[in-house]
Amino acid sequence: MEKDKISVTSDNIFPIIKRFLYSDQEIFLRELVSNATDAILKLKTLERVKEIEIDEVMDDNLLKIKVKIDKKNKTIHIIDNGIGMTKEEVEKYINQIAFSGAEEFIQKYQDPTSSIIGHFGLGFYSSFMVAKKVIIITQSYRKDSFTVLWSCDGTPKFSMVKTKKRERGTEIVLFINEDSKEFLEYNRILKLLHKYCQFMPVPISLFSEEEKEVIINNIDPLWKKNPIYLSDKDYLSFYHELYPKQVEDALFWAHLNIDHPFHLTGVLYFPNIENKMDVQKGRIHLYKNQVYITDKLEGIVPDFLSLLKGVIDSPDIPLNVSRSHFQSNTSVKNISKYITRKVADKLHSMFKKDRKNFQKKWEHIKIIIEYGMISTKSFFDKANNFFIYLTINGEFFTLEELKEKIKNSQKNKDGKIIFLYTSDKEKQYSYIKDAEYRTYEVLILNSPLTVHLIQKLEITHKDISFVRVDSDHIDKLIDKKKEKYSSELSEKEKEDLKNIVNENLIKEYEFSVKLENLSKKDPPFLIIIPEFLRRMREITTIGRDIIKNDKEKFYQLIVNTNHLLMKKILRNPCNESKKELIQEALNLTLLSKNLLKGKNLIFFISKKIEELTQ
Repeated sequence: MEKDKISVTSDNIFPIIKRFLYSDQEIFLRELVSNATDAILKLKTLERVKEIEIDEVMDDNLLKIKVKIDKKNKTIHIIDNGIGMTKEEVEKYINQIAFSGAEEFIQKYQDPTSSIIGHFGLGFYSSFMVAKKVIIITQSYRKDSFTVLWSCDGTPKFSMVKTKKRERGTEIVLFINEDSKEFLEYNRILKLLHKYCQFMPVPISLFSEEEKEVIINNIDPLWKKNPIYLSDKDYLSFYHELYPKQVEDALFWAHLNIDHPFHLTGVLYFPNIENKMDVQKGRIHLYKNQVYITDKLEGIVPDFLSLLKGVIDSPDIPLNVSRSHFQSNTSVKNISKYITRKVADKLHSMFKKDRKNFQKKWEHIKIIIEYGMISTKSFFDKANNFFIYLTINGEFFTLEELKEKIKNSQKNKDGKIIFLYTSDKEKQYSYIKDAEYRTYEVLILNSPLTVHLIQKLEITHKDISFVRVDSDHIDKLIDKKKEKYSSELSEKEKEDLKNIVNENLIKEYEFSVKLENLSKKDPPFLIIIPEFLRRMREITTIGRDIIKNDKEKFYQLIVNTNHLLMKKILRNPCNESKKELIQEALNLTLLSKNLLKGKNLIFFISKKIEELTQ
């Protein structure tokens, strides 16, 4: 049996780095600026631990990164005045692909909270995605070192020579290839620097060909500060710094800050989204040590919070080798749980401290809370304490407050407390009025997530049931033991009536017909969708259009056997007159439900106008 090591050489790994390791070419700029940032942060660390005399290091204000574009010579220059490299360090960190000098440095100086970014060697080679040749000119901070010039044309071959002495730091020169000329455009580089480097911890400047300097970044972003010293104005100003095209202010925010069992800081903003579920996701930005990573946060941020905006920064989120995506592990799951708890605590705190203000914001945030209650159990358990229900009279109640208010007056025949609700006050106006006449409370539940939320609430709270006001006659929804109506029709007359109505229904409507013994004061016909059938339809059709006429199949036509019209229909000897009476009453009922449409509506209106002129 033969044993040996698999050989991975620069010959076969170069094409992998250049073509497959990074999903976007533009990442090269983030990687090189991150390396430059590390070089300066390492210098500061050495100064802090007294390995370098203070007077040997420039003032902090002079430690910076410069990015220059030379369109004429087709080059990009990234220059820093950080720690620099010796010849031996270039051999170790550049010639040995993927050796992370940052990780070794942190281990040596035992600083787990360091903001040094890492993966110098591998990140550097991303430059070959856009450059046909790369030069490094570097001078170490060590007094006895000399300036090194390293050059490579994207093959495993390189040259390294001693060159004219320079000031401490590193300059990387990229000779941009023909396919990547877009990166020689000033505005393209400016946009990328704002995207990836907006909050890096070292000052970054971009220079135009006229040597005009533009400061790129805010080295001390708000999420790194103590919230005790921050005002509402500070938070709103930072919100617009993150989202300069956002006209409206955020409604409120939650400042994240935790040191154990993982490190995480950030700010999450609640925007004004009202009842819109089609809002764009991916608005929360993930940073690692102030370096932008991604806005695709599935796994870190619970799905319902992807509707929020803001920033999360954590050195503990494991990234893949290209630092383009995070890898799921226990830390990521714990971070997700922490964010969920933090947001729930913030909402509960707002509710308790200033309920009136919380109620004012409710319409703008409720869909986020509903989404969270449906999708995340831990959030559901907490949200039950601050989720509020709006009534048609403009009052707000928590679930427990509402149960206490209606427990003796709104129950069904099984003894469950009935929460009546409307999804559209205009369309369901007549049903609401019937409920109001009986002094019942009617809630407004008009979110696209309502059906899913009430299903979950009913499973959790076995003593309640949500019923839309138009799902049956109000006296069938709420059990009124003292009022029971008997029919004045015989069983034979009922059977005849049902047959007559079925025979004379308007063809376009596939209603099922049901006879009910209602009050003489109630309408002759009532059109309903039974609660169970309507919910099933809403659940199966959420997010897509309902097929034309499909919904009519779910409607029931309730025939009031005690209405005087029914006796008139039964006693009328003329079949044509019976048909006219039924369709006239049915058209009026359809009209009240906003269901009379198209040619049937035109015919009905024309007929009424004709009757007026006779």
